[in-house]
Amino acid sequence: MTEWPRLRADLDLVEGYHSPQLDVTVRLNTNESPYPPPPGWWDEIHAELAGVPFHRYPDRDARSLRSAIAALHGVGSDQVFPANGSNEVLQSVLLAYGGPGRVALSFEPTYALHSHIAHLTNTGVVEDEREPDFTLDPQRAVAAVKRWQPAITFLCSPNNPTGRVEPPEVVQALLDAGCGLLVVDEAYGQFSGWSALALVGDDVPLVVTRTYSKTWAMAGLRLGYAIGAARIMAGLDRVALPYHLDVVKQVAGRLALTYRAEMEARVATLIAERERLAARLAELAVDTWPSGANFILFRPRARKGAEVWQALVERSVLVRNCANWPRLEGCLRVTVGTPEEDDAFLAALEEILS
Repeated sequence: MTEWPRLRADLDLVEGYHSPQLDVTVRLNTNESPYPPPPGWWDEIHAELAGVPFHRYPDRDARSLRSAIAALHGVGSDQVFPANGSNEVLQSVLLAYGGPGRVALSFEPTYALHSHIAHLTNTGVVEDEREPDFTLDPQRAVAAVKRWQPAITFLCSPNNPTGRVEPPEVVQALLDAGCGLLVVDEAYGQFSGWSALALVGDDVPLVVTRTYSKTWAMAGLRLGYAIGAARIMAGLDRVALPYHLDVVKQVAGRLALTYRAEMEARVATLIAERERLAARLAELAVDTWPSGANFILFRPRARKGAEVWQALVERSVLVRNCANWPRLEGCLRVTVGTPEEDDAFLAALEEILS
């Protein structure tokens, strides 16, 4: 009898990362852009791909895409590392600078994939706590660095799922404390008032990650990148698989950056809608926290969060159910959608809570 291959023993207790994909009318659970890319972008992609030799491998180094991203942020091409979504960027960071005998530090609650990918790469995971209002105290953060001596420290800013933006003094305090490689995950950075990109330099152990999935409206293409010191990016290149970025991603990502004005207008629209949504939520029987992202974390006061989530699904509205997550008991997270989608969510939520 053939013996089936056995899963790695250390994966037995590791669950995959999941977000339910249900058939609903209003889907506000995965922080996608509610608006599609500009029509002109589609036209340019089709025109350029018509001349692509698909029987040949793509540019292994994605040089044109790197140059376009570098120009966007005012850095050198050697300070850019593009990958299949910011999640592959995180995986590359942990493969290159984590691993057995090293630990990664996170401040909980935060983006679950930081610790999840660390486990997959056999990197130890240590955690410290945020304050009850989900802010991060600089002195406590520095104390955690001194205690654990991490090889990698993760910050998510704006933080997912809480929406909090890490102020510059927190980032600088961690760098000054010798936190190893500091990775600031800015998947929602364009919605925030400031960015750690201002601190990037070839003498700074800092990596800032970005994604095309949110403000560039390209979640379906899976493209992200890192900005950091050239020698850090060279380390990420060493662990990337050959030809890991296909030609469609490279073309789409490069052309998207020519629509910066449209992206910035979309961001401004979503920020205004976020504030309208937050104001309406404040009128209902829920607790909310300030958000610098394209989502809002909230907690119903009179009913269990899981019950409210199910009741919303029954009304064809899907939000993120965080109610059973550690430190987030009873909480739900709603993505900022179109005004029509948000009004449908608010009407359903008001009906449920009343």
